[in-house]
Amino acid sequence: MIQKSNGSVRRILTCPAIHPCDSISPATLLSSLIDLGRDVCSYKSKFFSVNKRNARETFRQIANLLLFLREIRDTTSDPPAAFVLSFSELHLTFQKLRFLLEDCTRDGARAWMLVNSDRVANQFQMLIRGMATGLDVFPLSTVDASIEAKELVELIIRQTRKATFRSDPEDKKAVKDLLRILKQFEEGTQPDPVEIKRILDHLGIHKWSDCNKEVKFLDSEIEIGFSNRENERKLELLSSLMGFMSYCRCVIFDSIDSENQHLNSSCNCNETLKGIAGDDLKCPISLEIMSDPVTLSTGHTYDRRSILKWFNSGNATCPKTGEKLTGTELVPNLVLKAMIQQFCAGNGIAVVASSRKNRDISRTTEAGSLAGEEAVKMLAGFLVNKLVNGNGEETNKAAFEIRVLTKTSIFNRSCLVESGTIPPLLKLLSSKDNNTQENSMAALLNLSKLPKSKGVIVENKGLNSIVHVLRRGLKIEALQHAAATLFYLASIEENRVLIGENPEAIPSLIDLIKKGNDRCKRNALVAIFGLLTHSGNHWRVLAAGAVPLLLNLLKDIEREDLVTDSLAVLATLAEKIDGAVAILRRGALPLLVGILSSSTSRAGKEYCVSLLLALCINGGRDVVARLAKNPSLMASLYSQLSEGTSRGSKKASAIIRILHDYHEKTSSASVTPVLQRERFVHVS
Repeated sequence: MIQKSNGSVRRILTCPAIHPCDSISPATLLSSLIDLGRDVCSYKSKFFSVNKRNARETFRQIANLLLFLREIRDTTSDPPAAFVLSFSELHLTFQKLRFLLEDCTRDGARAWMLVNSDRVANQFQMLIRGMATGLDVFPLSTVDASIEAKELVELIIRQTRKATFRSDPEDKKAVKDLLRILKQFEEGTQPDPVEIKRILDHLGIHKWSDCNKEVKFLDSEIEIGFSNRENERKLELLSSLMGFMSYCRCVIFDSIDSENQHLNSSCNCNETLKGIAGDDLKCPISLEIMSDPVTLSTGHTYDRRSILKWFNSGNATCPKTGEKLTGTELVPNLVLKAMIQQFCAGNGIAVVASSRKNRDISRTTEAGSLAGEEAVKMLAGFLVNKLVNGNGEETNKAAFEIRVLTKTSIFNRSCLVESGTIPPLLKLLSSKDNNTQENSMAALLNLSKLPKSKGVIVENKGLNSIVHVLRRGLKIEALQHAAATLFYLASIEENRVLIGENPEAIPSLIDLIKKGNDRCKRNALVAIFGLLTHSGNHWRVLAAGAVPLLLNLLKDIEREDLVTDSLAVLATLAEKIDGAVAILRRGALPLLVGILSSSTSRAGKEYCVSLLLALCINGGRDVVARLAKNPSLMASLYSQLSEGTSRGSKKASAIIRILHDYHEKTSSASVTPVLQRERFVHVS
């Protein structure tokens, strides 16, 4: 009966649908109400950054009420039905109070709760008066309870009716100070660190990781706000707070207390995913693994595309429960989305990219507010100074901060490039400290995604430094980041030429495929794929021994993404005769036909078909003859006509035509062709 809360699916300062207690016996309802009251009072031991006094008054009133409720339970074995209305009202109020207290004590949301402290105080007052309403309808004269208990209830009613809940004076002062600092950011004035520290102390934010939680929460709220098209003033305030917290995280705290946790978070994914099966991550509507999970007010989660189709079909109910929805707000379930990404990465499952991805990225092209913009600009200058003039520990922290700031925000990348972070980061690639080298390489990787940064990296002779890390990096993660950086730099034709001309670049990528972990392999594969779009790199990839390595990889690897990437490189190599010959000499045809029939990846099948078509064209009649003898190939090709992409189906159609022509020419006129023309379907 007690609806459990779940911070991962409920948006802060909102309540999910709370059902009235219908058709429940008074005794059961009373027992549940007492349990819920105890649950509410358990929050007394938690830290309240704001509204401390209001929370204390709430706990006092509920503790008094619990004394009365326990006496009823102990003295009345079968409470009459007349109690149900009062108990139901109290039950609803207690549930709402628990959600409010959960928000008041939520880690990472302290700055947002501070600026909403007046709103929170009003909610406390509304809910406490809801207790009075529930007690008003209680038939007190009919209950077998002590005089003291009845007097206690009457006292609670009087006090809750008269109680006035306002923001704590300390909260009001902290809000005023915070808004003044945001104004200083807007004016380009550097705030006093002492004043900032006073606000952080009030909120209980004492270390880097506390500040980082605030930034992550604010970022998720901005993402949700953009997806739900919320009002601009709210989004501006969220963006300003995010700029403030990002500034605090870098400037106020000298050390990173959770650096290892941050850098190695992927190592713990297996622990996080223990006991989770693929079925747990599937949308109840489409029965496919969700790419963009969103949660309704009922608490049930669906893939965004599926639930929108449901709504667009005229349905206004929760598909799982049939409950009529009061609103169709979709709250992104970011925790579940991260779990899905970990599960898919760990199991080699390709997830369809969310249609929201471009929108999410586009909203990071601007700071969102003037205060947020100026805070990041000040922060960028601070970090450049640390990179240039700091000691070893300070430069490592600065590189790490840049790595974090540039991970998801295009605006942050732009600010940091304009502030001159790239030259000192490139110098740090030769550091003898493995953490400094890795953080600098990861920061450059994130910056390389920005178009204007590619030229800055090359102009500062960054290619040689990156290839040096790729060849002789101190940590495997640094090599992994270096390979990915080359991929982004290779999006420009001139850079593809320069990278290919570096004698160590392509051999180092090939070596990384041999010796690296799965992520290293993938980064190296996509980098090579990008480099192959310049024809002059074709022979270099062949000379480095790519073909035997990739074919062996196809035999041994089970991850679909690595199979797909390997096939993409091989298909590109096979477009030229020397590449096709190298692949055919390794006896690849049976392997490729087997992959086409067994692969579950749509992209993998398409690259496999492209590769087979290139081998047919460049390998001559002997290749076609061998393929024509394989009985399983034709079924796989025909399935591509209906199930593959437009490009994949065209290439499958081309292979079918080649095989059909071969059978026509080799079969005698008296023998029915193996492939009858009426079976051939051309897909345009």
